[in-house]
Amino acid sequence: MSELKVIRKNEAKSWHEDDELCHLYREDDQMVFGTSYLEPGKIGAVDPGHANGKEVFYCALGKVIVEFSKGTTIELSAGDAVIIPETEPHKLINKFDEPTLIVWSLAPPDPK
Repeated sequence: MSELKVIRKNEAKSWHEDDELCHLYREDDQMVFGTSYLEPGKIGAVDPGHANGKEVFYCALGKVIVEFSKGTTIELSAGDAVIIPETEPHKLINKFDEPTLIVWSLAPPDPK
């Protein structure tokens, strides 16, 4: 059995992708897991998609627009999730009056 491991927010790797504040909690050969936070009126960077894995976005706080290639958009509210197919470019847009927190995971991760 694997060892139980707690990853505290201050231990997660943090970076910005445009206005999107990202935290990476886990990355190994099986999955990548993290969060993205956007203040109201902010836009994240375009993620070009992932060749070998599906990405799941779960909206944990607020609302967000997820924009895909060809101009397709969906709106997620707290409690909603979307599965993003392989290779599909996407970005987060918070055009609402409250912050947005997206919890995301990619499995399997992109090869290194």
